[in-house]
Order: sequence, then C-alpha cells, then structure tokens
Amino acid sequence: MKLLKRTSLLASLVMFCGASAAVAAPAIPVASIARVFGQISASPSLASPSMILIDRNSGEIVFQKDATSLRKPASILKLLSTTATLEYLDPNYRYVTRIFKGASPRTLVISGNLDPWMTGSYFEATKYHRAWLQYLANRSIADLKAEEATPLHNVSIEYSGLYAADTQFLKRAFAAAGVTPKIKEISANLVDSVAGPEIAKVTSPPVSEMVKFALTWSDNLLAERLVRAAAHAVGFPMNDAGVAQTIKKLLTDLNVDQTGLFIHDGSGLSHDDRVTAKLIADVLMKIRVDPRFASIYKGLPISGITGTLEYRYRSTAPQAVGLVHAKTGTLDGTISLAGYVESGSHEYIFVAIADHIRKGTAAADQARNTIDRMLGKIASPLEIAKQN
Repeated sequence: MKLLKRTSLLASLVMFCGASAAVAAPAIPVASIARVFGQISASPSLASPSMILIDRNSGEIVFQKDATSLRKPASILKLLSTTATLEYLDPNYRYVTRIFKGASPRTLVISGNLDPWMTGSYFEATKYHRAWLQYLANRSIADLKAEEATPLHNVSIEYSGLYAADTQFLKRAFAAAGVTPKIKEISANLVDSVAGPEIAKVTSPPVSEMVKFALTWSDNLLAERLVRAAAHAVGFPMNDAGVAQTIKKLLTDLNVDQTGLFIHDGSGLSHDDRVTAKLIADVLMKIRVDPRFASIYKGLPISGITGTLEYRYRSTAPQAVGLVHAKTGTLDGTISLAGYVESGSHEYIFVAIADHIRKGTAAADQARNTIDRMLGKIASPLEIAKQN
C-alpha cells in the first residue's frame, strides 16, 4: 500500500513557511474536539465569542458556544449576500456598458445596466482587470476632441443604467480634462433613438466570477452592488431595505431559521447588522453541496494561500495551511471567520464571531491568531490509500 496525500500545494506552502515535520501530525481525536475548543474559546483574546462547529458529513454539532446569540457579523455577512446573488441572478450573466456619440455635436450617450464591476480605482482596474470609469472618460474626450476644430469645453451626456457614484466620477474626470459635462439621465428605451456611432464598450465577467472576487478580497462595494442587483431581480428596491428583504427571502427559500436577524447592508460594514453563528452555519451547510453555489466555495480565501487569508496560518497554525476555506470579517471590536476546514475524512463547518473584543489592531490580531490556532487543532489532510 502506498499513501498519496492530497496536499501537493499544501506541502509546498509548509516548506515555504519553514515548518518542521511535526506540523503534519494528525488532528486531535473527534471525542476531544469539544473539550479543546471549549478551552480555547474561553481565551480572554476572544472575549466570550459566539461559535459553532458542525461535522458536515453527519450534520452533528460537535461544538457550540452561544451559537444562537445575535452578534455583529462583519464581512462574513457577504456569505449571505453572495448566496442571494447566485440564487436570484443568472451566474453566467455579463454586464455591458457602451458609450456612443450623440445625435448632436458635443454630445455623448452612455448605455449601461448598473454594472457592479465598474471602478474608479486605477489599482483595481489594472491589477484585477476591472472596468475602469476613467477609460470611458478618456476615450470619450479623445474622440470628441478629434472632431472639434475649437477647444472642447462643454459636453452634454445622456445616460442610462449607471450608479450615481459612477456618474459623479465621470463628471470629475471630464472636469479634470478641462471639460464641463452636463449630465442627464434618460430611460433605457430612449437610448437607441439618441445614440450615434459607438465609441467604447466594456463587458464584465460573469456574475459567478464577480461573486468569487467579492469573497476572495472582501470587496465591500462589489458585494453591495451584487446583492442590490439581486434585490431588483426579485422585485425589491435597490437600497438597504431591499437588501434586507432579499436576504430574508433567501433564508425563507432555504428553510433557514432567521430569528432575530437584522440586516442593514450587504457588506457587513454596518455595526447594526445582527446574525447568529448558527444561521451562518446553516447556510454554509445548505450551499456546500448545491452546484448553484459552487462559486462561493471557490471564492473563499484559502488559509496561507489566497485572498484575505493569504498571510494567515503560516506562523500561527502551519498545519492548517491550505485546509481552511473561509470568509474573514473585521470591524473595530469584531473579528469573525466562517467557512470549512478539512480534517482527514471529515469536513467541518465552522463559524466564529468575536464581537466583544477590545478595539484596536493588537486585540484584533490576538483574536485572529486564537481562532487560527483553534482550527489548527483539527485541520489535517486526507490520506488516500492507493493499490500498487
């Protein structure tokens, strides 16, 4: 018999971290998990957290501590927003934004459909290939100036399907180029009647890819816009109230208990949001085996490897590098983590919300490290026996 480990990437990361052979030690016995987790969860660094650990294979709750108490979730709320996004939007849908010359001189027409992928950030546009608003402005100004015999100072822009923040960015971009834009919103069905030749076009990735990005990098604006698009798709307003209605509808559709749930936004930035660890765990259980939500698991940061977990676990729990797939959460006074951890033949669902910690970076780091070490107690790779 020869043992092959499902850990080629893990092994390289462990070597990179300079870990000793001892880090590959087996996880603690299942019978000891509740006791060990109970001891660690009592750490002052976590300040009486809310936690739950469920064996996904059996559905058994292995450990829980105040799992039904209402807590501030921070960015693990994005798990609900992205689940709603995939539930109510076509995961293959791509947003398209076009900019045209107008029917009259010095006029532009922008036709969009509220593309969540738009950004005003040069860094995000270049590093992550986001649709850059400055690109649309630059192309438009260059095209108009090429046809004008006199200096270009005033431009009229008619648009449909742009966020207010994006129109304000375009207005500033034109002003920075010495052009004063007069911007007017029109209905989508009027675009064809006023649009001339196309100047530029940008297309977003599929919704499923945007979901992965929002989770990997905890992109607040993208998560917010995606869940608002989902709200619109089910007939709710594209505001905070609509987001709350959409997430509550999602939980009803998934048959998940939502007692006491309070949603103020779709990103988790609000200190007024309230969820229970049990609710988040129930959603994670529901979506793990449903192919409609596969991009959520694929988008979760991986311990020591990707996204907002890239630099965690390498020193605190190197044995867990590559074995934790989880969404991080941070607010001043709150550290949270929710997702999945591999432990041999088991996969555990876990949620940890420490929302009573002291404010400040030092307390946040201590809470993160404690949670990471806790998961390190059970993380271990799967060993598969292979016949010679």
